[in-house]
Amino acid sequence: MKKIIKNSIKQLISDRYLLSLVVLMILLALLASILLGMSIHSGERQLVSHYSAFGITHFYFDKWYYSFVFIAFLLIVAVLHSIVSIKLLLTKGRPMAIMFAWFGVGLIIVGFATASTILGLQTLL
Repeated sequence: MKKIIKNSIKQLISDRYLLSLVVLMILLALLASILLGMSIHSGERQLVSHYSAFGITHFYFDKWYYSFVFIAFLLIVAVLHSIVSIKLLLTKGRPMAIMFAWFGVGLIIVGFATASTILGLQTLL
């Protein structure tokens, strides 16, 4: 297992473009998490947690601490997309790994835009 991990890291370091995408993805997730974390305030205001087309009420609300789920989502997306991109580099090749890394960057940007809209922030996008 150690040999596989060392080989994966060597392959990632040798591919500068994918390494920069992975670093960009992680930095974007950290920056977005910090910005969202600084905007969370405790209070009685409830946030929209999900929408459903079924039932009488279409919007379902939850307490303020539900906002921490957005931060966890961004961090989990960054870590998992980085790991899968490295694995794809080893198994499927460079183009597939780069595509998956760009998909992760896009997902983090869309997730941040959605979370900041729900929290009522002025988006930076």
